[in-house]
Amino acid sequence: MTLLAERLASNAVATALPVVFDTRVVSGSGGGPDKTILNSPRFLTELGYRMICGYLYPPNDPGYAQIERQAERYRAPLISVPDRGPFDWRVVARLLRVCRKENVAVWHGHDYKTNALGLLLKRLWPMRLVTTLHGWVEMTDRTPLYYRIDKLCLPKYEKVICVSEDLFEAALSAGVPAQNCVLIENAIDGDEYRRRRTVAEAKVALGYPADCLLIGGVGRLSPEKAFDAQIRALPTLLARGLDVRLVVVGEGNDRPRLEALARELNVADRVKLPGWQSDVRATFEAMDVFALSSLREGLPNVLLEAMALEVPCVATRIAGIPRLIQDGRNGFLIDAGDQSALDRSLAGLLTNPELRDLFRRAARRTIETRYSFPTRMARLARLYDDLLAR
Repeated sequence: MTLLAERLASNAVATALPVVFDTRVVSGSGGGPDKTILNSPRFLTELGYRMICGYLYPPNDPGYAQIERQAERYRAPLISVPDRGPFDWRVVARLLRVCRKENVAVWHGHDYKTNALGLLLKRLWPMRLVTTLHGWVEMTDRTPLYYRIDKLCLPKYEKVICVSEDLFEAALSAGVPAQNCVLIENAIDGDEYRRRRTVAEAKVALGYPADCLLIGGVGRLSPEKAFDAQIRALPTLLARGLDVRLVVVGEGNDRPRLEALARELNVADRVKLPGWQSDVRATFEAMDVFALSSLREGLPNVLLEAMALEVPCVATRIAGIPRLIQDGRNGFLIDAGDQSALDRSLAGLLTNPELRDLFRRAARRTIETRYSFPTRMARLARLYDDLLAR
């Protein structure tokens, strides 16, 4: 068979598969859920489904180009829908055309707006309704309204996928029938996130001294991430004679406050805020410790990434994190907002190379045995099978 014939045969098979339409509202370069969504189509095809990614985004948003690059990287079919606000009915018309043209069998929402749109479009096109509850973390003036809309929509969905146990309980509290709630935790592609360099090699590549001690954080610079706690830990660690640095990869409105705090504590020369990065793997590899100090989370992808790349972790005991990290075995857990516990845990790891090595190996083993991406996608395909009675 010629290469052209093989491609035509492959396309014919894909076209015959039931179509899952994953939809999400995004601004800027997106976040953790987008890594999961855009990486999913290539796995689902092998499991009997053709997945299309539909993204609603503000027109002229320069950050959206990163979503397009990610989709291209993962070979994910992407439909971009400019969204000018709550009264832009062109969004509804565009999504309805996609549902009809692609013969969508399953609508899979990922936020309050796509959940509401799914309910509306189901009146106009027959399809099954699924949503994933990633967690409500960024607090803004509109967040309470978004909560109310989502809690009205969720009970009407046939399946509500929760990425952590606390979100499972939240769905039940919102009135979702127990038989419609499914716990499917986030996962990671272990082949993609595999360490390539030693910690010392990675530090030198990024311009750090090979023998310094580097703490790292990754995420949106906003108050609920509590990156200020990591900055506050530096004076205590320096007082113990540790040559410690901090790098926090991400961007957000909290940047001025964090920079001012670093100056106030006289550690500005040891804190680096390089901004948003499309690929953080090189920075993860340079970290001696990854710190997650968040006050609110679901099951954060950045923690999975750090563990897959064999970075010892300190994380807050919230949401789905205690299912991932067993305190003292593959990482340290601390209570959210407990500064002294964060200081002690960081010091305990930074002064104990053997413990760091133990946590590295245990973290990677946890990802390989319990949080592999192919296993997660197989569970998702079985959920679609049940809905469509395949």
